[in-house]
Amino acid sequence: MPDSHDPLRSLFREAASAGQSASTAPPVAVIERRGERHRRRRIVGIAAACFLVLAGSGAALSAFLPADSGPTLPATTPSPAAPSPTSAPPPPPNSTAPTLNSMTPPRNTTPPPPRNSMTPPGSTTAPPVNPTGTVTATMSRTPPQPLR
Repeated sequence: MPDSHDPLRSLFREAASAGQSASTAPPVAVIERRGERHRRRRIVGIAAACFLVLAGSGAALSAFLPADSGPTLPATTPSPAAPSPTSAPPPPPNSTAPTLNSMTPPRNTTPPPPRNSMTPPGSTTAPPVNPTGTVTATMSRTPPQPLR
């Protein structure tokens, strides 16, 4: 039994017809702008997340890596290089260059003193001299000890 005089049913039909006539799709430009804003926000969010991941991993790596304690020293003391016998080229005939004997420093011909029990085994009495005449510093295997 159809009830055609139902007031609620007639009100719903009026609301549906009013909504249908008032509802129109927004213009395409508005829809494009809305989509473009959404795309930009998504890209900015992804970029911010990538930045945070990279910054966090960099901070974690710097916290876990050991601090630089300076230059790494060699495991053993390098031995001084032996002077190689080289012959100097002859000077030009018109020049007054110094001779080889005047350029070389005098060498110490005295032997080193014998070691006694008070001298540590790795220490030397004088630093070695290389062929150019400069003194080279070497590291001792044992730390210096005070005299008693």
